Amino acid sequence: MERPLTKNIIANQEPYDLAAYQAVGGYQAVLQTIGRIDPTKVLEIVVDSGLGGCGGGGFPTGRKWQAMPSREERPGTHYFIVNADEMEPGTFKDRLLLEGDPHQLIEGIILSAYAVQADHSYIFIRGEYHRAITLIEHAVSEAEAAGLLGLNILGSGYNLVIHVHGGAGRYICGEETALLNSLEGRRAVPRSKPPLPMTSGLFGAPTVVNNVETVCNIPHIIANGADWYRNLGQNGAVGTKIFGVSGRVKKPGAYELPMGTPMQDMIENYAGGMQHGYKLRAVLPGGASTGFMLAEDLDIPMSFAAFAAKGNRLGTGTAIILDDQTCPIGLIANLQHFFAQESCGWCAPCRDGLPWVERTLKAIEIGEGKMDDLDLLTDISDTMAPGRTFCALAPGAMASLMTGLSYFRDEFERHIRDGKCPWT
Repeated sequence: MERPLTKNIIANQEPYDLAAYQAVGGYQAVLQTIGRIDPTKVLEIVVDSGLGGCGGGGFPTGRKWQAMPSREERPGTHYFIVNADEMEPGTFKDRLLLEGDPHQLIEGIILSAYAVQADHSYIFIRGEYHRAITLIEHAVSEAEAAGLLGLNILGSGYNLVIHVHGGAGRYICGEETALLNSLEGRRAVPRSKPPLPMTSGLFGAPTVVNNVETVCNIPHIIANGADWYRNLGQNGAVGTKIFGVSGRVKKPGAYELPMGTPMQDMIENYAGGMQHGYKLRAVLPGGASTGFMLAEDLDIPMSFAAFAAKGNRLGTGTAIILDDQTCPIGLIANLQHFFAQESCGWCAPCRDGLPWVERTLKAIEIGEGKMDDLDLLTDISDTMAPGRTFCALAPGAMASLMTGLSYFRDEFERHIRDGKCPWT
């Protein structure tokens, strides 16, 4: 099984420096592409590969890039932004890539920026990722000293400057337009769309924003071709993805697997199955902003299309396991506490609704809830459904609540009827 994204990552060892990365083929795609292949051809390869955005949405990367105007259409500065503001609860795949193989990201940025003809790039890293920031800054310095970044890269006439920016610490900055506002020194709130960032992004200039994992795929796609990448997947999916597993499994962690791998296979054969004495009850398949799936539904292939067909989302692909000895209401309440704290406060349904949900769930958890609260939670969740808030934060927060109300209704009613949490 090929694992292009993680092949250079060795547990408990420092990441490759520039020389070591080049010794295993690093930057060969840059040497063979910059100034040698037309940027439109690089873009065409990415389109043909079928690469989807790995930040949670799965939107085709090449199509996103195609929406950015050319330099002939829009002269001036163009930006390529890497979203490394990884704050989704239960998600840790980007940290693995940032700390485990920083030069892979830098090579991906060079090729991606070249394809869209951007001359400035920002890596917006979660502020708490101190080690990642240090490693990425060092990798950028090494690449600059080797002539792989800066002015007239490899004598090609192409210029690219990379800036490393530590974020201010808000979950909402994972939303690309809030990230852009933060970079501009403004309040981190989402922007109204249209215009999309591709036409009017950072400082009003054409801008593409992509997630870390997405960008790390680019060197391998350019080096090996679109067909190679498409053939890495299973069950109609393309490529590989880093999937994570947390909870009471024997081997929690991150695993690079073919897209389309059944979730049950990942949990049993890679994460080692459940720890002794615990049974798997349900899974949040892609981080905290996805809906619950019951144990009997885990034969689903892990792909964006397969999950959409089931009315759920693959999200970041990082599964949070709910076992039979953990209170589902307590888990949901904990997630709502996070989302209520992280709301940017821009729109009323999210600003006022999420704290209301959190207070109601906490009351139920400690035995102070009422049966009417369940109807109230359903109504509030509907108020924060997709299309009724300014961005996707509140609808994502409601995914675990809505599915939880459906799957664990008996537990909600038992908390209220008995006046306590049965797991305490």
